[in-house]
Order: sequence, then structure tokens, then C-alpha cells
Amino acid sequence: MAYIPPHKRHLKDKERPPPTPDLLVPQFQKNLNIRSSRNNKEDKRKNKNTSLGGKIVYSNNSVSRWWVAGLGDDQFSSSVHLEPISLEEIERKYGEKPLVLVANHSIQDDKGMEEGPVQRPWLDVVQNLKQDLLSSSQRLINEVSEAKPMLVARFGRILFHRSPSLDLENARKSFAGESTLRQLKRSFYTNIPASYMENILTQVVPKVGVDFEAEKKVFHVKLSDSMQPDSIISCKCNLVEGDKKLQLYKIELNQVRHLVLDISCPNKNLDLRLMLSSKRILTDIPEEEKDRMRDLIGSAVIDGDVKGGLRWPLGKESSGDRYTVVGVWHTDARTYKSSSVRLKVRNADRFDFKTSVGEVTREVSLKMTGIVSQLQFQLLPNNFATERRFHSQLLPI
Repeated sequence: MAYIPPHKRHLKDKERPPPTPDLLVPQFQKNLNIRSSRNNKEDKRKNKNTSLGGKIVYSNNSVSRWWVAGLGDDQFSSSVHLEPISLEEIERKYGEKPLVLVANHSIQDDKGMEEGPVQRPWLDVVQNLKQDLLSSSQRLINEVSEAKPMLVARFGRILFHRSPSLDLENARKSFAGESTLRQLKRSFYTNIPASYMENILTQVVPKVGVDFEAEKKVFHVKLSDSMQPDSIISCKCNLVEGDKKLQLYKIELNQVRHLVLDISCPNKNLDLRLMLSSKRILTDIPEEEKDRMRDLIGSAVIDGDVKGGLRWPLGKESSGDRYTVVGVWHTDARTYKSSSVRLKVRNADRFDFKTSVGEVTREVSLKMTGIVSQLQFQLLPNNFATERRFHSQLLPI
């Protein structure tokens, strides 16, 4: 049969309409109702969502919440409104500007960012969502005993996107309240302003009692595995300076999200996402498979002129019919730690081989190791041998 170029191929069903932009973007959660205790059936299929260089995987019983910090139910529509924001990479992906939630009065100037959008939203988390955190942690411990639990707060902007049932422009002009927002798709944008990163390093770090731990530059090579089509393998690599080659030191499966709490902070320049997730380090891979991964990674060419910092010679981006490179990240991260938290500030350069989309971001995250230890101690059965070890590590938070 003669080859037919893609642009000349015809669908068998002539009545089928051409795809619209709405059908080409990932399907984000449709139900944003904070009063719902669990995701609906559509939410449970979120493992089909994608991020740069990998898939976003949600557990079957994952919980998602969204709310606006510091507003009562009767204040919502009179206090805030949607406003378009210019983000080139997001506009390129969705074909239009996303919207953010802002206060009706003037947003604070950059000086307000020195304190950060933390104090009131965290009070709301404790007061409103403690039970979700406890129940999600219990399910994680019961169902995924071999995985490492993580509770992380990220800073960024909650973005609202077009929905089939509601046009963005109409939503912006006739914004009526929470019911309107529930009809819009939502994503979390982690790229923060350079001024905020600088304030974190010069103002926040000295005040909150965290000490410098390490600075680490890492290449993350994301591999698809034909034997595990629903997972992405993340290979963490160091750069051997003399040889200009990558050295594999850790292999992980992509994170699984169990709880996602999005907090809009309309009086601030940034929003919050609190996420409980788990990940599993792969230690039982046969040596033959590790060698295949090493060979695939070893064929990468270090190239600072390309997104992600790595490229592969033509035909070398896969290993047989099993492993294929689907994305690369190059991160430069500094970590600061105390007895109960770990603060990470990093610059990330990413590229997705499937979509040919790249991005460069500045990111800040706070890993709450002390809370995780307390949750494990509180929720593990009394007959667990590890209970005393967790108990000895508990610290006030």
C-alpha cells in the first residue's frame, strides 16, 4: 500500500467534526466543589493527564480541594474577580490567556511578597481540611506501604482555563461566584517571579531557622516503559565533568498524588498548592535492564543550547522496543533544612520529547517532613516495630 501523508488522510466517518482546542488539552478536574469530600469518577481517571516529560498519576481514592483563603461564603462574589494573565508558554499550549483570581481592590506591591502568602491560608488548611489530610494519609499508609510519603507546599499561580460549558471571556465579564469557577478547568503554574526567589533567599531563609544543606545539579531523564505503559521511569543522573557524560544514581517511578489542596490567595501575588503524594525508588531492577538504561542515558549529548540540556543522536533515543526517552529535566537546586521542614529553591529547564514543548522555571517548595513523621506515628498500628523509631523523631511544628 502506498504511503499517504498525514495531511492527506481522510477519516472513515465523514460526519465526525474536526478536533477543537478543548479536545486537545489535558482534562483537568471539572468538579472544584470544596464541599465534596472525594473526587468523582472522572477525577479517578486523572492518570491520563500529562506534564512535561511524564504523566500525572492520581490514586484511585485521591481527594482534590480548592478554596479562596480569607473569604466567607457571602463575601466571595463581591470581593474577587477573574483577570487574564500573560504567560507565553501557557497561551501557546491552550491558545488563549488563562485567568487568575484577584481581589477587587489593588494588589499589594512587591513588598508584600516578603512575608509571603502563608499565614492565613495555613490557618485555613488546619481548620478546614485536617480530616482530609488524616484520611488520605491513612489510605496511603494502608495501600502503599513500600512507597515514600511526601507532604509538599508549592508556591505559584492557580490558573483557570476554558471549559466546554463556559467561555473564558464570558466568565471574566459576568463572574458570579464559586459556581462559575467550578465550570472552569484549573492548573497550577509553578514559575515564580525572580523578585520572590530573591526574597526567599535573603529575607525568609535567615528568619525561619533553616540551615543550608546542599546545592545539587541533576539531570532527570524520563523514560517510558512498554512493560508499564501507565508509568514513567525517572532516572536521576549526575554529570561527570571530565567525561561530559551522565552517571545514573537513582531510579524512581513517577509520583502518585493522594491529596491536592489548591488555595487561591487573591490579596497576594502568589497562590498555594499543598500536595500529599508518594513515590517508589526502584531497587529490584534486573542488572540487564539497568544496563539498558545506562546505555540509553550514556548516549545522550550534553548541549546547553537545547531545552533540557540534553539531546540524542538520531535513532539513539530508545533502547530496543522497551525504553524510550520522553522528557528531560535539568535542575539546579539549593536546599535548606531544619528538624521539621526542608525548603528547596531551584531553577528547572525541561523539555517534553512527545510534544516538543520546553520551559524554564524558578520554583520554591516546602517539604514538611515533621508533619509526615507525626502522621506516620499517629496512624501506624501499635504493633508496628517502627512505631518507636517514629516516636523518637517527633518534633513540635
